[in-house]
Amino acid sequence: MNPNTFYIVSDSVGETAELMAKAALSQFLNSEMRIQRIPYVEDVATLNETVQTAKENGGIIAYTLVKPDFRKHLQARADEANVIAMDMLGPIMDHLQGYLNEEPILQPGLVHKLDEDYYKRIEAIEFAVKYDDGRDAKGILKADLVLIGVSRTSKTPLSQFLAHKQLKVANVPIVPEVDPPEELFQVDPSKCVGLNIEPEQLNHIRHERLKSLGLDGSANYARSERIQEEIDYFNKIVDHIGCRTINVSTKAVEETANAILNTIR
Repeated sequence: MNPNTFYIVSDSVGETAELMAKAALSQFLNSEMRIQRIPYVEDVATLNETVQTAKENGGIIAYTLVKPDFRKHLQARADEANVIAMDMLGPIMDHLQGYLNEEPILQPGLVHKLDEDYYKRIEAIEFAVKYDDGRDAKGILKADLVLIGVSRTSKTPLSQFLAHKQLKVANVPIVPEVDPPEELFQVDPSKCVGLNIEPEQLNHIRHERLKSLGLDGSANYARSERIQEEIDYFNKIVDHIGCRTINVSTKAVEETANAILNTIR
């Protein structure tokens, strides 16, 4: 009897083995084999049933089972039943174990966990870009974390750094001439962090920023009186919200980010 079903057995989703099976079958133009996944295998009874079904239907089996005892059991039952069974993961893991001189952790589904983490990180990065610098106040209520501070307190690089930790961060600039968005006063204070800075340090940073842009360092933006006015207004907003603050004067972005993570956790 010609085999007509390709059974894909996995203790996770089974996507890896299915893709490999499809790639192999694509080389046989006259093949009409169908592929049937048997995912999330948790017991030997399912393995036995799959072997029996493959035998009755004249099918073959490919498997990506992380647990060695499951692999041995399925292969043994398939050999007894004269059913072709191909281990698509075990040999690679065995070679890697010898090459890396490290024991595998034997936990199913880690590939998909890594994929999930990757997409969460990308989503958080896109969120940080969309709601950077108070562009859209709607993001304040959607965010995992809201950063507020005067200009040049590293709000944007902090938002991006924390996004790589899968946090959705919105940041809002605090400027005396502009009323903060109403959403800022509706957010849970525990989700809001104010970025404080010493006036002298901010003065130096702004002077350097103006120089890098080829502008006069005596502009109002870098004047000590203006900076103090902004910081006083920032403190007023922080008191109104009731949120915590972190002094970023002498901290690198990574240090501030770690301080924030420790605070919100």
